[in-house]
Amino acid sequence: MGYPEDALAQDEELILHRHPHWKMLVLPALTFVLATAVAGFLLGLAQTRLDGTARTVSSIAIGIIWLGVVAWRSVAPFTVWKFTHFIVTDRRVLIRHGVLTHTGIDIPMGRISNVQFRHGLIDRMLKTGTLVIASASDDPLEFDDIPDVEHVHALLYHQVFDSMQQPPSQPPQRPAGENDDPNDRNGW
Repeated sequence: MGYPEDALAQDEELILHRHPHWKMLVLPALTFVLATAVAGFLLGLAQTRLDGTARTVSSIAIGIIWLGVVAWRSVAPFTVWKFTHFIVTDRRVLIRHGVLTHTGIDIPMGRISNVQFRHGLIDRMLKTGTLVIASASDDPLEFDDIPDVEHVHALLYHQVFDSMQQPPSQPPQRPAGENDDPNDRNGW
């Protein structure tokens, strides 16, 4: 059983599982390409202009700097993207993120009082946006870069509406054999 199925209750149904929109990976990808091109150029320059120990030291320094820039500006944002989950089930909305330190928010469907979305021109072209969920007593929570935010908004609205339309749960039934007659005083 993979994530997010292992975070669900036994009879809870997964409706939607999304990572943030891919647009948050554009700048890290461009940084990787640019850093690799600059490092390649500098390595070529070092190979043609330097000799011996200077060539080796400069090549190692260029490699270490390239590795640091790529880890900081490319690998870290990709890892954050990969370990951020927006999940909708038939009972609740779950948000999980973090690699070393995990953080999570669970919002039961019955507590959601308002669902909104917003997106500008670029977000509309990329089919992404910000989802705003207001619960009964808390401040609204905003979730940025939700892919296909209009669809998620409609889905979440229908889930909230359906959870409000369900009849209240039945009172627990007595075990078989107990007397249900209120006029029978023999069984107390």
